[in-house]
Amino acid sequence: MKNITREIILELIHKNENVLVSTHSRLSLPIIERIYKKMLANLKIPPIKVSENFICDGHHRYVASILANYNLDRISWVSPSSTIIIDWDKVSFDDSDWDTTEEIGFHNRQDAAYNNLPVEEIVALLK
Repeated sequence: MKNITREIILELIHKNENVLVSTHSRLSLPIIERIYKKMLANLKIPPIKVSENFICDGHHRYVASILANYNLDRISWVSPSSTIIIDWDKVSFDDSDWDTTEEIGFHNRQDAAYNNLPVEEIVALLK
């Protein structure tokens, strides 16, 4: 996939018969793309947290898994009563990267440890 766009994401979400429901109104495309590349390389990715059919934690991972056709594990979770469901068509996909360079490095080190790989190998996947 050359460029990940809102249109591509929504098309795949609408085709997915067992789609989970969003509780976030905005997501970052660069974060989704980094996770997508890691999934394409078949790295183990931490599970997302789900309550019934909606995502409590892991929206970026979930969207990346749909794009990469990656089998992402789920953990059953209890959500707060204040949780608001957001229709995927109303979710904004931001072109800006919400992670700082330090945060990206932190995630890469976590993924390297989780997959028992050198961090340099994770960094190379993202180029």
